[in-house]
Amino acid sequence: MIDLRDYGWDAEFAALFEACGGRGLSPARVVMQSRDMSTLVTRNGELSGEVSGGFRHRALRPADYPAVGDWVAIAPCGSDRALIQTLVPRRSAFTRKAAGEVVEAQVVAANVDTVFLVSGLDGDFSLRRIERYVTTAWASGADPVIILNKADLRPDLPDVVAAAGRVAPGVSVVAASAMTLDGLKGIEPFLIAGRTIAFLGSSGVGKSTMINRLLGEERFPTAAVSDAAAGRGRHTTAARELVRLPGGALLIDTPGMRELQLWADDEGLDRAFDDIDRIASRCRFPDCLHDQEPGCAVRAAVTEGNLDARRLDSYIKLRRELRFLELKKDAKTRRQQEKAAGRRFAAQLKEVKKHKPRYQ
Repeated sequence: MIDLRDYGWDAEFAALFEACGGRGLSPARVVMQSRDMSTLVTRNGELSGEVSGGFRHRALRPADYPAVGDWVAIAPCGSDRALIQTLVPRRSAFTRKAAGEVVEAQVVAANVDTVFLVSGLDGDFSLRRIERYVTTAWASGADPVIILNKADLRPDLPDVVAAAGRVAPGVSVVAASAMTLDGLKGIEPFLIAGRTIAFLGSSGVGKSTMINRLLGEERFPTAAVSDAAAGRGRHTTAARELVRLPGGALLIDTPGMRELQLWADDEGLDRAFDDIDRIASRCRFPDCLHDQEPGCAVRAAVTEGNLDARRLDSYIKLRRELRFLELKKDAKTRRQQEKAAGRRFAAQLKEVKKHKPRYQ
């Protein structure tokens, strides 16, 4: 018998489970997701799960389907299978825009307490990418921690750590090396029993290697970077998976991302750029865009050397990206409403024709 509290189950999730129609069903957590099949941990062990027909009928978007870390209500279907009937409301969700032109959210990991934003200190290191990840992490509802891996490659490590701290106010920064094991003790305070940590970052930053070191076994496949000069790595994690450390912390490994397309909100952006948000409170106009407006305190801070111009440019770029995303969301909503209205009109017209009297 498995104690689900070891997998993060608590009184809050129990209440959400009951409220969403879980009565008469059993709780389970998604520990692996691959295509349409989920691996679930239940009180009676692991089961393979798929969503029921009713679930598919209710789900409106891809983000409505189970992701790794989700709690679900299931009905057993045989000795080793189960039907997922309901998704328990998420406490947090690390979400990005799905690849391509489609305007859809993709949930990378759900019910995460802490997000380890792993960045490799090699040729692909980027402070601007860290800002993007921190923005999405704050919007997810989880607490971000920046992990600078491959610390053994940087003789200027103190300067790099300080730079990462400046672009992520209020976020802990840990420098470590998964290969040499140096600095891994700095991660231990975040590895709390029953808490869920998601490892996120670009391909080749060493997420899987780091998790293997923490597990003490080669659980996840790893590969050398495919372009040593650029620091780009291969995708070695094909499916998202949640594993439990001997000490009780829960880790989620995720496939590397070539590009993180934002699916966030103004709150996430404001928290990621808290320094700019505080300075902006002194601007003459409350809706200042920090471009050419008179009395802009943010531009003044750049001129006076109190704010890095590159950080302001990054902030403006991300804000414009979020505004463009909102416009695309609104346009999609309008199209969906117009289609729905068209279907209703067609149905009404059909009904009128059905009852229209015929004259001889």
